[in-house]
Amino acid sequence: MTVGFSTAAANTHLDNQGPAYPWIKLHIGDPGGAGTANPATETTRKQATWAAASGAAKTTTADLVWTAVAGTEDYTHFSMWSAVSAGNFGGSGTVTANAVTAADTFTIPTGELDLTIPVAA
Repeated sequence: MTVGFSTAAANTHLDNQGPAYPWIKLHIGDPGGAGTANPATETTRKQATWAAASGAAKTTTADLVWTAVAGTEDYTHFSMWSAVSAGNFGGSGTVTANAVTAADTFTIPTGELDLTIPVAA
């Protein structure tokens, strides 16, 4: 792509936005433009911590663990929020996961939830 952010600008944006929207919510489909569509039965948001951005990407520095999930379903997406409940929607993405059964533990391991911004090349 010949247009877009520089790598340095993308890193700055990621480092400024990641801490502003640390709460991760699970979804069973695309969360949509407001981040509220297709919510998982499991409503608990988990707080992500992020490494400093490098190469227009950043990743989590600790496992995100949901214990005793509320429903039997297949998580396909996540949304990012500014608060543990309510708050402002900051963005969304996809997750690759196996289906879970109610009462299972679901984990996104350290380094497996990534944020990236395409850059000009």
